[in-house]
Amino acid sequence: MQSTVSRTAATIPTAPAPAPANAAPVSGGLPSIHMRVFITWLAVYPSITIVQMLLGPSLENLSVPVRVLIITGLVVPVVVYALVPVLLKTRAALLRLRRP
Repeated sequence: MQSTVSRTAATIPTAPAPAPANAAPVSGGLPSIHMRVFITWLAVYPSITIVQMLLGPSLENLSVPVRVLIITGLVVPVVVYALVPVLLKTRAALLRLRRP
């Protein structure tokens, strides 16, 4: 039984080692974690603010957890699938324009 386990363990591929936290982004790759946090915030804050302004009056009779559930249920997919990718592409385009 032990030999079977060791053979099985030897055939399982391992994930590549993660890059060090202070490593510079690869050309054409994702920006640093700090830039991604900023880009995500740049998408989240205005989205929550706009949805709260639009839906706030109609949701005021609901409890806070239900309001937050509805607002985040609308905002998170929009941010993840639409806004962050657009902001990342815009950043990449702006960086390409700056290069000689």
